[in-house]
Amino acid sequence: MTETPPWPPARTAWLVALTLMLANTLAFVDRQALALLVQPIKQDLRASDTAMSLLYGLSFTLFYLGVGIPVARLADRSNRRNIIAISVFTWSLATAACGLARSYMSLFVARLCVGAGEAGFGPSAYSVLADYFPRERLAAAIGVYQMGTYLGGALALLAGGLVATWFPPTQEITLPLFGALKGWHMVFLVLGAPGILLALAVLLIREPARRGATAASTHVPYAALFVHVAARRSAYLGIGIGFALMILVGNGTGAWIPSFFARKFGWSIAEIGLRYGVVVLFCGATGALIGGFLASLMERRGCARGNLTIALIGFVALVPITIGFPLVSSAGLALGLIGAMNFFAGFNLGGGYAVLLDLTPNRMRALVAAGYVVLINLLGGALGPTVVALISDYGFADPQRLPEAIAITCAIFSPLSVLFLLVGMHGLEKARAL
Repeated sequence: MTETPPWPPARTAWLVALTLMLANTLAFVDRQALALLVQPIKQDLRASDTAMSLLYGLSFTLFYLGVGIPVARLADRSNRRNIIAISVFTWSLATAACGLARSYMSLFVARLCVGAGEAGFGPSAYSVLADYFPRERLAAAIGVYQMGTYLGGALALLAGGLVATWFPPTQEITLPLFGALKGWHMVFLVLGAPGILLALAVLLIREPARRGATAASTHVPYAALFVHVAARRSAYLGIGIGFALMILVGNGTGAWIPSFFARKFGWSIAEIGLRYGVVVLFCGATGALIGGFLASLMERRGCARGNLTIALIGFVALVPITIGFPLVSSAGLALGLIGAMNFFAGFNLGGGYAVLLDLTPNRMRALVAAGYVVLINLLGGALGPTVVALISDYGFADPQRLPEAIAITCAIFSPLSVLFLLVGMHGLEKARAL
């Protein structure tokens, strides 16, 4: 019988969580930068709202489907640290390449490469965290990691807004080697550079020992994975689809909030970057941190569904907030509601991921995480921004009706996310009894 290795020292574990949080921050920089720059890119490339939504969602998701599962399979039986480092380097280079795109198709291809780089990151990162932190502290660690979602979004908005003041997005700039570029190109070039250095820092992380019943195995057949998930399908599907729909609402709103402020209230890109960026920074990151630590606290006190109870609170709070913010007549009130939306969206994440990792044997974790990432990117990443755009382009046939398109999307999918999470919570009790 193989002896279980001791858990790594707490200081080392939290340093790893912070490093992965920084990588996650950069992963989300490109996504929100594109949302900030929708208006000038749309004008420059002569694209519709629907075409821009495909850049934000579908292009990114396609390579998640093609690359995510095979790389996760590799991560379940090889060095996850190295996969993370390669992923960070790849998507950072691709983000910079977005700054050299001269056509819609070249920007679409660059976005495909961003998705390819990020596809290997999330599953490997979750698997590493599960071997650095015991179950009762895992939600808190994932909460720290998920802060990067909001720090990245905020950094893209703040830095993008700042760069936009130096290089107006529609202004032409001539650079040596690169020739004539627009101001929006400069935002991507600036935001892509730091990841190349961070990829080197990731190599300082030590690959942790694997734990659990299948930790010593070098290969788990797909059939074993399907049997494991099928026996616990109501838990996996309820939690997975519930969170995917919540992220659909988050991505559907996040992709269009900058355009919402520009069209409804006439804010400039610099104003949007500063005001919305500060809200995302403080509200989203605070929600992820507090939610993760509260979920861990409930688990340590013996609450069997503590992780998902915290998530349910956030899901329910999001229903009226997401429907209401696009419809208010005050920009300040809309921004305040968006702050609450970011807080409660972040509040949910640590506990949900922790439950999935806890349900899954070690050598299946990266693959299950990849399946989860594919699900949330298909439903949330690709569908969310596109549903809003389709309602705006074809339902109303009027870009100025964007606020109503956002509200309709949220009114459909926010309540559905709550219903599926309740199914997952019910299934969790049966799954843990197996």
